[in-house]
Order: sequence, then structure tokens, then C-alpha cells
Amino acid sequence: MIASAQIAGRRIASLLEEYPFLEGFFGENGLEYVGKEAHTLAGFFESWDADEKEDRGVDPDQLLDQTAEFINQMLSFLHTEDEVHTLTILPGKDKSGVPEGFESMVIRKSEVISIVGPTGSGKSRLLGDIEWVAQADTPTGRRILINGDNPDTSWRFSTSKKLVAQLSQNMNFVMDLSVREFEELHAESRLAENPSDIVERIIAEANDLAGESFTGETPITSLSGGQSRALMIADTAILSRSPIILIDEIENAGIDRKRALSLLLSEEKIVLMATHDPILALLADRRIVIRNGGIAKVVETTEEERAILSTLEGLDRTIMGYRTRLRAGESLVSDQKEADNA
Repeated sequence: MIASAQIAGRRIASLLEEYPFLEGFFGENGLEYVGKEAHTLAGFFESWDADEKEDRGVDPDQLLDQTAEFINQMLSFLHTEDEVHTLTILPGKDKSGVPEGFESMVIRKSEVISIVGPTGSGKSRLLGDIEWVAQADTPTGRRILINGDNPDTSWRFSTSKKLVAQLSQNMNFVMDLSVREFEELHAESRLAENPSDIVERIIAEANDLAGESFTGETPITSLSGGQSRALMIADTAILSRSPIILIDEIENAGIDRKRALSLLLSEEKIVLMATHDPILALLADRRIVIRNGGIAKVVETTEEERAILSTLEGLDRTIMGYRTRLRAGESLVSDQKEADNA
């Protein structure tokens, strides 16, 4: 934690170099520092005359404390990406009070876990426990550990330090912005370096995922469900600092699912996805089987199942090809007729 005493004697130029976001803080508070960068922060505040101090309604010591608090909040907001190496799920109980069928489950960065089970079995409840970082204080009684330890309470209550980014089944935009304007706004809020390059990469990656292309000038309110999901997956992978991604039924989005997972994993995220899709289930390293609200077992994906996955992916490519042709207004039987006539 940065204390006010640590910044009071530092030059404004030095502080801006280390904490460039202070420029926005100064601007929001009407602190005209230009031409006074050689002043110490305390000296700058003390240089105001009595009338100016009265007009501002805050004394220099209070302003030093506010500046230090702002720095700490921004550092907490910006520096979460490398803090989570493992997520551990400790067992609770199912809806009948029966203990869950595993001892503990440790999930590491760049690992994909699928969550399978009948509709209403409790898949979303498990995602909720992880997002809440449950400590035996939810109906399941599960506990979630971060890096093998009890989590800091900031993971649960901080509005800026988000452990989890969740991609739900339904996404609706209400802002009257273009795709590029929306992403620029997000990049600016994250104080991203080279924001224009990042925005263009997000748009390009989203187009690779989506079944229908769109541009940076497309209004976000006109995006289809698949386009919206593709944009949010690319945004989450590239720009979000949340180390854990929870996905609920990505198979219904009309996007390239395997490419989506590859993109998320390339950014060293932990990915958990609730799914009914056998391809997604077998793409995962392991799958959690949910029954009656509890984790019944954890299954490793075997080499024999990988062979089945290859067959399923071939069938999926065929279906995707038909889907593309239908969207283009083409006949699905033309190729077969040409083959018959040859």
C-alpha cells in the first residue's frame, strides 16, 4: 500500500512517470500542475493561497491522502493478471445433503474444465460458487481456494479487482456506440498500452470467431447473438484482467468454439464452461459431472475419447459448412447433383 508520506516529497514529474493515471486524477480535481512538474506534491498543494484552499474546501493533507488512496485503487485495479496460479474447489454437499464425490480439485492456468450434467442439475450453481469465491457460505457448502489459500476478501467485494469474468448465454448491448467506440472506451478504462492496436486486434479476433463478419463501425446494438458473444470472448481474452473465465453454454453462440478456447488459453486464463456439447466437453482437460446439485465425480479426458472427438469435429465441420451455405443462400444438394451427373 502506498502511504501519503511516500508521495508527499516526490516531484510531480516523477509521480506522473510512475503512475500516468494521475494525470486524469489531477484533471478531474482541477489541479493545474503544468509548469510545476518540478515541485514536490506536498509543495504543490502548499503553494495555494488561503483563498484557493478555502475555495477547494480541502486541506493539503486531505488531498495527499486522497491522492494516495487513488493510486492504491488504480494499482489494485490494474495488477491482478498474474496473481492467480491455481483455483481449488473443496467439496460440499448435493441437494440431499450427500457429500460430493471428490476430495479436492486443483485447476491451473491455461487449463480447460467442462461442467456437464442435466438441465437444472446445478452447473450454474457451481459457476456461482466460483464467482463468489464461496467459503462454505452458499447452499452447497463448497469452499474455493486461490493459490492454495483462503482468498483475500477483495476478490469477493472489490468492484475493481474482479477474479472472474462470466460470459452468460444472453448478451444484450444498450449503448449507442459503434464496436470500435465501445472497445476504445473499455481500453481507455483499463489504461491499456497501445489501445488502438488492442482494439483492432479484438475486432479481428472476434471476426475470426463469428459466423458473420462485422466492422468497427457496426453499431453494437445491431450485432447478432453470435457476433456479440464473439466480441465479448475476444474482449475478455485480450483486454480483461480477470484470471478466471466462466462460460455458460458457448455452443449456442454460432461461433468457432475451438478457436474461442484457443484464444482464451493463449492469454493464460483458467477456463470453466458449463456445456451440453460433447465436442466442448471432450476439448476440456477434465470434466466435472453434476448430479442433484452436487459434483458426482471428476473425469479425465482419455486418449480413447480424444479419438471420438476427432470424429465429432469432422461431423461438426460438415454441419458448419452446410450452415455457411444456407446463410449464403446456396443449395445444399448442388454438390451431390454434380457428383451424380459426373
